[in-house]
Amino acid sequence: MNTPVPPPSSPFPPPSRPADGASERRPHGSTGALTAPALRRALIAGARRVIAARDGLNRINVFPVADGDTGNNLAFTLGSVLNGALSRRSRHIGELLRRIGDDAIDGARGNSGAILAQFLHGVAEHARSQPVLDAATLAAAVRHGADAARGALAQPVEGTILSVIDSFAEAMEEAAGQMRDDPRGSFSRALAQARAALARTPQQMALLQKAGVVDAGAQGFVDLLEGIAEFVDGGPRAMRVRAPLQAANEAADEHEDDVHPPHDEVDPERRWCTECLLIVDRAAIDAGERESIDRARVRAALEAIGADSMVLAGGGTRMRVHAHVGAPQQLFDACARFATVEGMKADDMLLQSRSTAHAHKVAVVTDSAADVPEAIVERHALHVVPVRVNLDGRDYLDKVGLSTGEFYRRMAASQQLPRTSQPPPGDFRRSFEFLAAHHAQVVYVGLSRAISGTLQSAEHAAARGDASKVHVFDSINAAGGQALLAWRAAELADAGVDADAILRELERLRPLTLTWAMARDIRHAVRGGRIPAWAEPAVRFTGLTPVAKVKPEGKLGIAGGLFAKAGAPEAFARYVARRVRKAFGPSARLRAIVGHCDARQDGERLLAALRARLDFVEAHLVETGPAIGAHAGRGTLVASVQPFAG
Repeated sequence: MNTPVPPPSSPFPPPSRPADGASERRPHGSTGALTAPALRRALIAGARRVIAARDGLNRINVFPVADGDTGNNLAFTLGSVLNGALSRRSRHIGELLRRIGDDAIDGARGNSGAILAQFLHGVAEHARSQPVLDAATLAAAVRHGADAARGALAQPVEGTILSVIDSFAEAMEEAAGQMRDDPRGSFSRALAQARAALARTPQQMALLQKAGVVDAGAQGFVDLLEGIAEFVDGGPRAMRVRAPLQAANEAADEHEDDVHPPHDEVDPERRWCTECLLIVDRAAIDAGERESIDRARVRAALEAIGADSMVLAGGGTRMRVHAHVGAPQQLFDACARFATVEGMKADDMLLQSRSTAHAHKVAVVTDSAADVPEAIVERHALHVVPVRVNLDGRDYLDKVGLSTGEFYRRMAASQQLPRTSQPPPGDFRRSFEFLAAHHAQVVYVGLSRAISGTLQSAEHAAARGDASKVHVFDSINAAGGQALLAWRAAELADAGVDADAILRELERLRPLTLTWAMARDIRHAVRGGRIPAWAEPAVRFTGLTPVAKVKPEGKLGIAGGLFAKAGAPEAFARYVARRVRKAFGPSARLRAIVGHCDARQDGERLLAALRARLDFVEAHLVETGPAIGAHAGRGTLVASVQPFAG
């Protein structure tokens, strides 16, 4: 009988029969062992298949909540591995797997992404000393990875990716006992078992059965295995897969509306899908200066704040934390007791679920430098990417991890100046990819390029995705002005207007959207070096209150001053009203957003005085965020006005 010969570059070499009386166990490095170059190529093929299939996975995502992002989360997780460990050649399989495990932990997103990352991390822990893998060692590593994945969850649920990983591991162990020299045969048998386990997930979970789908994370794991199998059968051509692949059980188009439950099934008390990366320096542990991360203690701390859907993936020096919480900063603060916190993110699952449930052509995104009233965010399902705020050496997610009111309280007590920084491109990319999976187009209304690098960060993220679907618009404004433009874009999107028409309307409104700011106390700006020191006593002596305006090029510059103290809000209202009437006429109908930096009473007085002088169709009072407050200081008032477009 001829020995089957796999295609060139197959990761699983053919088994060879030992001579009579010879041991069936082959030494490492023999033709029956899996090598690092072969495993790398196989995993590239598997990862690319999952990435290609992500839209189908998003559509069947119903557990733990129907937020439609499982495909994106798995793609993001495996993309980190593709761009990291799998982008470099390796001759040692243990070293390759260690890098894969670390990259997966660092890049993990969502429940399924964190579970998959812990599986890969567990496989690496077992195989780290192995230069190659035979069937038995591979099976043992897979079992260790399966156990590690289950141990990462506080409350494992059957009928999910965990169940399929377990079935795959059991089949690998059983097959390895019968064919020690044939990792290819072991994998083929285990893949068949994984497919069967995937098909059983609806019988294990009523939510899946009701929706008529298999578990999306489990499907993604099988897609990974299928991609590896395609490489085994087809060689390097399988690594070039690019076209979207349909999930095995993807619902027919006429049933798509039944896949996702209504958004009110998201627990409003734990609406934030929150993640971060915990890091402890190994040298500090070895020197006795720091303790390694204790999974049980971290889990107990998160349980104490009411966290749900917890996944703690990683080991003693790096751990990816995922949980659903009501207040993301509580999770970040709890984790900071055990390690340095990096890679913070928090996604509003209620808002995500609304996006998947409403088939608008266009989704609108802005950043948290825009002072969008919460009522507008809720009314139009407007997505907001948070900028970063640094206070006393800690980074926070603006308006998500750190409320605006808390920012001002901490700023008042701090001996250091707060700093703001743009979101990293990964934050924008995650938002854009999620929305592009559920909408035909995405429009991002960004903070003025002249003020911050936030817009460039979004452009970089858009360029890495489908540039034809994501449109980046420079508001040439900030605070309430940027928010007014984002509000109008979201309103048009709700009305079914396409992206081109929305962008044309934004271009028309941009020069008509005006923003002024009044700083009653310039000490903070002087302290930060933004105003020269001589200006402070001059302002104090003369009683002059500086007024700034967002200029046509998008920068905030001094536009004048007011001689007023006790009546400063009313004087500012008169100043703004005169210029608005001059720009738009005395009877113009307007929208306005009035902001205050920890000065609510002054903000209320300003809004009341403006209402008495101008015709507002709708106006809102908001607490202006750190994008202005960190630079202008507490007590600053901001007024943004735009003609009502009807």
